[in-house]
Amino acid sequence: MASRPSAAKKPPAKKAAASAKAPAKKAAAKKAPAKKAPAKKAAAKKAAPPKPAPSPTGGIYRLVRAVWLGLAHAVGAVFRGIGQGAKNLDPAHRKDGVALLLLGLGLIVAAGTWSNLRGPVGDLVEMLVTGAFGRLDLLVPILLAVIAVRFIRHPEKPEANGRIVIGLSALVIGVLGQVHIACGSPARSDGMQAIRDAGGLIGWGAATPLTYTMGEVLAVPLLVLLTIFGLLVVTATPVNAIPQRLRQLGVRLGIVHEPAEDGYSEDDERYDDQWREALPARTRRRGPAPEAYDPDNAEQEALSRRRGRPRRSAVPQPEMDRPMDAVDVAAAAAAALDGAVLHGMPPSPIVADLTQGVSVGDRGETTPTPTPKPVPAARPKQEKLKGEVLDLTKAAPEEIRDLPARAEQLQLSGDITYALPSLDLLTRGGPGKARSAANDAVVASLTNVFSEFKVDAAVTGFTRGPTVTRYEVELGPAVKVERITALTKNIAYAVASPDVRIISPIPGKSAVGIEIPNTDREMVNLGDVLRLAAAAEDEHPMLVALGKDVEGGYVMANLAKMPHVLVAGATGSGKSSCINCLITSIMVRATPEDVRMVLVDPKRVELTAYEGIPHLITPIITNPKRAAEALQWVVREMDLRYDDLAAYGFRHIDDFNEAIRNGKVKAPEGSERELQPYPYLLVIVDELADLMMVAPRDVEDAIVRITQLARAAGIHLVLATQRPSVDVVTGLIKANVPSRLAFATSSLADSRVILDQPGAEKLIGKGDGLYLPMGQNKPTRMQGAFVTEEEVAAVVQHCKDQMAPVFRDDVVVGTKQKKEIDEDIGDDLDLLCQAAELVVSTQFGSTSMLQRKLRVGFAKAGRLMDLMESRGIVGPSEGSKARDVLVKPDELDGVLAVIRGES
Repeated sequence: MASRPSAAKKPPAKKAAASAKAPAKKAAAKKAPAKKAPAKKAAAKKAAPPKPAPSPTGGIYRLVRAVWLGLAHAVGAVFRGIGQGAKNLDPAHRKDGVALLLLGLGLIVAAGTWSNLRGPVGDLVEMLVTGAFGRLDLLVPILLAVIAVRFIRHPEKPEANGRIVIGLSALVIGVLGQVHIACGSPARSDGMQAIRDAGGLIGWGAATPLTYTMGEVLAVPLLVLLTIFGLLVVTATPVNAIPQRLRQLGVRLGIVHEPAEDGYSEDDERYDDQWREALPARTRRRGPAPEAYDPDNAEQEALSRRRGRPRRSAVPQPEMDRPMDAVDVAAAAAAALDGAVLHGMPPSPIVADLTQGVSVGDRGETTPTPTPKPVPAARPKQEKLKGEVLDLTKAAPEEIRDLPARAEQLQLSGDITYALPSLDLLTRGGPGKARSAANDAVVASLTNVFSEFKVDAAVTGFTRGPTVTRYEVELGPAVKVERITALTKNIAYAVASPDVRIISPIPGKSAVGIEIPNTDREMVNLGDVLRLAAAAEDEHPMLVALGKDVEGGYVMANLAKMPHVLVAGATGSGKSSCINCLITSIMVRATPEDVRMVLVDPKRVELTAYEGIPHLITPIITNPKRAAEALQWVVREMDLRYDDLAAYGFRHIDDFNEAIRNGKVKAPEGSERELQPYPYLLVIVDELADLMMVAPRDVEDAIVRITQLARAAGIHLVLATQRPSVDVVTGLIKANVPSRLAFATSSLADSRVILDQPGAEKLIGKGDGLYLPMGQNKPTRMQGAFVTEEEVAAVVQHCKDQMAPVFRDDVVVGTKQKKEIDEDIGDDLDLLCQAAELVVSTQFGSTSMLQRKLRVGFAKAGRLMDLMESRGIVGPSEGSKARDVLVKPDELDGVLAVIRGES
């Protein structure tokens, strides 16, 4: 404790004095008589204050309180026993005492308004309730009873109380104002009884200003709008959901009848038949009869089984026993594409324009037949396939129908409905080129080089990416691969490009790859990558878009499987664009209940666009010291999650969350805790070098601990740096971050630090990168996706409109123990205030300066500097350098007040 300094904290002078006085004290103790000890004990006993006598009113209060709460819990148990919604309510959340009080008030008001109650209570009810609510005083007991029942059955939802209070207030004011106008708008001059017979004082206060300023013609519509507003707020109904809610109400009352599932029109059936005829034969199913085993189609059938959690959408999903609609057919067409999610050919027009119209032929002469049960569409494969590319544009473009837009609304805890941003907020890119005249010229140049140097090799093909084209070269018999690699400079000279990269061999092929940059580069838009992910029906919230590989296939990565990634590259190589794509992908695909983020931005300008999004668990951290504290908090959060996994017997956070959602895991008896699914926690550090400069040991220890253990706890790290040197990306960090993403670097040494192999030094920048995921031996060259600032702003604004962020207060609270320094200022208060004023005003913290200016010795100046360090005025000592001053001159008055102990 700071108030009881131990002997170890005494300065050397005090230690010597204490050691000199010790023998004298011992001698005095020997000479002292033995009778003084009881006297001291007796004095101590006399000094103890007498205990106050128990108050008789305290016991009566406790008795009355116990009786009241017992009766309230009994009444609450009766109400909670009705139905199944509130039987398992945590006792800590119960508010039965308040609910019973409201029920009692409701009974008293009912007796005063529904019957002619006489006496002081009846007069008080008439004066307060009838005077305030007028003719509608009969509804006040019902309103109190409804509020009391809600307190009994749903007290664990306090976040909806504010909304309900606002809605009820608007509803009551609007209705009473209309009643007051309908009763003739009596004024106070007409007497209080006339106001009671109308809308009461509330109606008079709402209607009189409106009728006086704009007349009854405009006052009544305004009050009607206020009533509708209150009704929408109370029922938590968005304006765009009013038709749906009215339709559901009509269905419940039996006024509106739901159409039959098979009630499709003849045009829809003919439309479905035309889609099926346009599909390849392997995706059509004409009957439910079992088919023979097809080895070519076995893998697609196996991949058709959905993995992971089900699709969470408020939009009803198509049933399996109804005809295939346009979305089902589009998904089946996407499964038959030759392009794949990870490595494949460019998407066909149906995927590139999935949410738009698709041209189909009009085969009106065919007779529509009943549609059999379709087989679920297979998911696209994860590698490049060979075969024909589906092209539905060859049909007669006479009928164009719009497929349903992507709509997904997710129910969060409480009464919050969160709608994911639409992919329409992200722009579309044009179709990628498969061949150009520049590619033919490069093939001719390569063939000429091989013939001039008499190398038996030939260019057999190429795959064109957005930035780089990889040419495949097959060697003749008895030709060494080194003959090709030795011609690197000659090939660069022939194609007039210094950035030539040779892959020997291409993974999975008996060919040598020569990667040459395109003279006509293409842009990869983030929206195109995410649309293909939506077409593949992969609903994992941690799936992010990275870009497009050299084969023309889109590259996506699941951060939960990586499980941590290191992004590095020189300035301007595309690192910041990659971070923007990662964050935007999370915002587009995941709710704040699925993924929470911690963003660390020491530059203070890179991630400011994401300030205030609901996915953040803390405001964007710009102070490197606070970032180190946040990483320490992540370590504590990881330990807490592992405690729950160990206590309930689960090995991964996904299994634990699934058990909670299914009700298989419950808190122990008597526990006040309410189990909630843990969201994924994504920590993105935009500049690791700044953190390693400020607190290298703490940051490295936290990162190593997180990367070693946090995978099963759902915590994942994205570390980005523009200085990939060994003092920033240490060996411990590299050993525990298995996935790497390298953009253009300035030297071979930096490439080896990131990838443990060369290659990044030959990249051409602006998003050109090498992606090396966990478990892959050779990196994949890709062009990183790009998202504009306008697109980011639109997505961020949508997320902010849906929900406000809920921050944790303990993320950046100092967890690191400060240096133990004697904080007892003693008689040096004035001297310390002078030293603080001198250091803050000059912004220069030096012990020698304090010696000269204050005319004190070295020991006193050093102690003053230590006292200022303990109070956060100056930074820690860095050898002979001057200390950093952490306080600005305009904050000097507050610092001096804290030193003097003033509030």
